[in-house]
Amino acid sequence: MIKLSENRIKELKHNFEGKRIAIIGDMMLDGYFWGDVKRISPEAPVPVLEVEEEFFRFGGAANVALNISTLGGIPIPIGVIGDDNNGAIFSSLLNDSKISDNGIIIDDTRPTTTKTRVIADSQHVVRIDKESKEYLNSKMEGKIFDYVKKNINDLDGIILQDYNKGVLTELLITKIVNESNEMNKLITVDPKFENFWSYKNVTVFKPNRKEVEEKLGLKITSSEDVSFAGSKLLEKLNVQYVLLTLGEEGIAVFEKGKEEKRMPTKARKVADVSGAGDTVISTLTLSLAAGADILEASYLANYAGGIVCGEVGIVPVDKEKLFTTIIDDNK
Repeated sequence: MIKLSENRIKELKHNFEGKRIAIIGDMMLDGYFWGDVKRISPEAPVPVLEVEEEFFRFGGAANVALNISTLGGIPIPIGVIGDDNNGAIFSSLLNDSKISDNGIIIDDTRPTTTKTRVIADSQHVVRIDKESKEYLNSKMEGKIFDYVKKNINDLDGIILQDYNKGVLTELLITKIVNESNEMNKLITVDPKFENFWSYKNVTVFKPNRKEVEEKLGLKITSSEDVSFAGSKLLEKLNVQYVLLTLGEEGIAVFEKGKEEKRMPTKARKVADVSGAGDTVISTLTLSLAAGADILEASYLANYAGGIVCGEVGIVPVDKEKLFTTIIDDNK
């Protein structure tokens, strides 16, 4: 069991401030139409939603950037949006959140990735996705890498946040990882199914159970399965650490040549797991940049994921709440 002293917890909290973390990946906008259904349409046998509220939030890699910000770091989001109304809304949210848009490139050949949820009488009725899953063209690929290379000296860490929406191409991944390693920069990965085996030689690889089961072709149903999967990922990807998230079973941390560590979930109640993975990778990366070792960082990230699981909807973790909770639990 990992246990941190109150002084160490406070030291890490202090060290979070001002760390510059680049988040490279699929920037998304989450839209919500909220209201009541009181009648059926005369045009077709479908309910009519009378909209009472409409709002937008960050999704995807942008939600990771927001988590970095609420934890006291300085996020540098790097990705693409479309030349459309949703792109304008996305830029406005960045401005409102005081997050830099210097790394956001407009690509007029694709829409801003947007997921719109229609909620009637507190029930999720339908989700409307507007997106392109085509990989970026070489021109856009080059613009992103040039921006990373130009700014890498000023970064304390890099997160590759992949949702398989086309921003992280195999070539771009390889070039960013090679550049990061050459400059001795911390680089963490939250993968998806595509490009899974492209993330070799990074600092931390953080998949979930479902992703690992599909890519290794096995069902993880026992403690032995978890150990096998973690060891296999370390071997195949040549990464420093693997952090395997296991939902209600917590997380498992693997490091070459060392005994694996398990941490039970810190979720007291689970209202909504949406966005928990974003919070975990954000807290993990910021912790490592702040001087934590992998077990300390995983410990903090595990708590952060547990906290946001208790919230409804996709919300970032609050720094004060995170550290107050950890200190109270350690007394």
